Amino acid sequence: MRILLLGGDGFLGRHATAVLRSLPGATVLTAGRRPTHDLRLDLATAQAGLLGEELAALAPDVVVNFAGAVAGSAVKLAEVNARGPAVLCEALQLGAPKTRLVHIGSAGEYGVCESGSSLSEEADARPVGVYGATKLAGSLAVAGAPLDAVVLRVFNPVGPGAPAGSLPGRLAAELRRVAPEGADGVVKVGDLSAYRDFVDARDIARAVGLATAADRPLPRVLNLASGQAKPVRAIADGLVAAAGFTGRIDESGAGSERSAAVSWQQADVSAAARELGWHPETDLADTLRDLWLSTEPGSDPVVG
Repeated sequence: MRILLLGGDGFLGRHATAVLRSLPGATVLTAGRRPTHDLRLDLATAQAGLLGEELAALAPDVVVNFAGAVAGSAVKLAEVNARGPAVLCEALQLGAPKTRLVHIGSAGEYGVCESGSSLSEEADARPVGVYGATKLAGSLAVAGAPLDAVVLRVFNPVGPGAPAGSLPGRLAAELRRVAPEGADGVVKVGDLSAYRDFVDARDIARAVGLATAADRPLPRVLNLASGQAKPVRAIADGLVAAAGFTGRIDESGAGSERSAAVSWQQADVSAAARELGWHPETDLADTLRDLWLSTEPGSDPVVG
C-alpha cells in the first residue's frame, strides 16, 4: 500500500507518520515544501491540473492530508484550509480517482455547542471565527467530492510535542521557563473555565492508521475525541502535577476569544467506534505527563 502523507512535519503528522509506517506492506511517501520530500507541494498555490499529473505518476493508494494553518491572516487561512483541500480533491479526480483521501478536520468547524450536550457528525456546523470557517470549507470540499474520502474531525489534540501555539504546549514551555525544577513562581494565563474535549495525539494517529487501512468506504465525517468534556483548567492542573510545580497559576491574563464564544464542546465518538473499531485509550494525566517530559532539553516527542 502506497501512502502519500501531506503535513507530516506537524504535531499530529509526526505522530501519524510512525503509525502509517508500521502498517503491513506500507510505503509512506511525503509531500511538502522542502526539497527532501518525495513531492514538492504547497497546497496554498498548487494547480489542480499539474498536481493531478504528479499524483498519477506517484500512484498512491491513500492520501492522508494533515496540511493546515491554525494561525495567520484570513487570506492565509483561506488559502491553506479551504483552497488547499479543494485543489487536492480536484487533482485526485483528475489523476488518481480511485485513491482514498483521509483529511484531517477540526472541532472548530462545529462552533457553538449547548452546555452538557455532545456533538455528533450530524450536528449543525456554526464556526465562530475565520479558522473554523475555513476548515469547514475544506472539509465540505472533501465530503462533497466524488472520491473515497473521509474527514476525521479532530477535537482538542494534546500530547508529546504539542506546539507552542497551543495552550498545552505554551503552558508546558512557560512552566519549564519559570520553574524548571518545580520551584515556586507564577505562570500567567487566561481564563481556564471553558470546557473542551481533549484527545491524545497518539490516539488520533491510531485512528488515522485505521482509516487508511479500512477495507471499505467510510462515512464522510468521523469525530475523534475522548467523548468527555473537561475544563481547560484540567490541562494546567495536569501539567502542574507532572512538573512538580509549587507556584501559582494566575488566570488574569488575556484569554482566548474562542473560549469566550464557545464555552463547551464535547464529542459523540460512537461513529468512530462503530466504523473504525477505535476508542481513545490514553488518560489525560498520562498525556500531560508525556507532554511535560517531551519539553525536557534534548528530549524527543514520544510518537507512535
